[in-house]
Amino acid sequence: MQHRHLLAAGFAVAVASVLAVHTLHRGQAHTAIPALRTAVHVRTPAVAQLVVDVAGAVRQPGLYHLAAGTRIADAVAAAGGATAKADVTLVNLAAPLADGEQVLVPARGSAGSAAAGAPSPTAPVDLNTASAEQLDALPGVGPATAQKIIDYRQAHGPFRSVDELEGVPGIGPSKLAQLKGLVIP
Repeated sequence: MQHRHLLAAGFAVAVASVLAVHTLHRGQAHTAIPALRTAVHVRTPAVAQLVVDVAGAVRQPGLYHLAAGTRIADAVAAAGGATAKADVTLVNLAAPLADGEQVLVPARGSAGSAAAGAPSPTAPVDLNTASAEQLDALPGVGPATAQKIIDYRQAHGPFRSVDELEGVPGIGPSKLAQLKGLVIP
């Protein structure tokens, strides 16, 4: 019997609680609880970088990380600029850089400067049959430019003259002058 009284009393308390809550909230607008938002991390695209080797007559030769779209002039500036002995007329400072490229700034009177107008003592490199390694061995031509020469050759057919090298990205008048006498079509 005592058990029934406890059960009845518990039921009465529960009903009273529900009625009290209902009475207190009567006529009031219900406010919605905003949904829990989780933070969404948006990755900003990484800025593309090039790694170039700046060598020769510059103040601080070495490897430099530069933004994509930079020019040879930017690489030379990153290396502290050309030294007083540099012959920058043999470098196309306006040429765009490619990843993995070597920028070689020759010194006045160096082998690179002398080779600009003089034929090479060894046999010239044939532009139509040369491998990437053979082209890479030429002064002012790094692995990236060697690959660009091969890509140009595959896209446009065999070279008919050395002057066609100006159509290769990164080869301008200065670099072309440096290569004349060292290459043949």
